[in-house]
Amino acid sequence: MSSTTGDETAQTDTVAGRLGLKPGMAVQELGWDDDTDDDLRVAIEDAIDADMVDGDQGDVVDAVLLWWREADGDLVDALVDALTDLAGGGVIWLLTPKVGRPGAVDPADVAEAAPIAGLAQTTTAAVSKDWSATRLVAPKTASR
Repeated sequence: MSSTTGDETAQTDTVAGRLGLKPGMAVQELGWDDDTDDDLRVAIEDAIDADMVDGDQGDVVDAVLLWWREADGDLVDALVDALTDLAGGGVIWLLTPKVGRPGAVDPADVAEAAPIAGLAQTTTAAVSKDWSATRLVAPKTASR
């Protein structure tokens, strides 16, 4: 007895849950453009029960969503910039067009850029019809 819309919402909510995004989390969105997946964006904002913030916000955030395309420039620089407001233990979700889509990023480029930016790649998941998400975290360090 479920409608198509209900099924789509449940699927997208599950994606936001798989990204580990929960109510009360502060999520920064970088690299938004007219090609980003609005359904995914809405599902994430529903999951955190708030609007995502942009790069000018200046407060510490729990997660960063970085939309990235092959022609967007230097990925290492973008990842380093994404770390600016990220709380310790936070995660960067690098959202890239799937292979075969316009702007697709070679997975080898991500694998090369992440450690240069001081990040470790942990998982990759399909999050929408056109976009994949790669989870990047800063390696744990001993605090002083």
